Amino acid sequence: MSEPPADAETFLAVTDSIADLQPGLSTLEAGLLAGLHLKLAADSRSFARVFGVEHALVLRAVETLSGEAELLAVIERNQRTQRTRYEATPAALAILDHLHG
Repeated sequence: MSEPPADAETFLAVTDSIADLQPGLSTLEAGLLAGLHLKLAADSRSFARVFGVEHALVLRAVETLSGEAELLAVIERNQRTQRTRYEATPAALAILDHLHG
C-alpha cells in the first residue's frame, strides 16, 4: 500500500487554514476542501472512509458547499450508493490559492 499524499498533521493544518479564511465553514466543510486540495479524497464515500465520518454527514457538507457556499461543483452522483464526486469551483480555488502564499 502506498503512503498517503499528506499526513494527519498537514491535513489538520490545511483544514484550520481554510476555516480561518472562511469562518462560516464548519470543520467538516473545511476538511472536505482540505481533502480535495491535498488529493486525499474527491468523492463523498472516500472522504467518509478515510476520515471515519458517517457518509450522510459528508453528503450534507457536500450539499452545503455545492449549494449556498458555491465552493464545490458536483460532477457525478451514483443514485444507488449516493457516492458524490466533486471538484473545487473557482471560488474555492481562490481560497485554496491563499494556502500557497
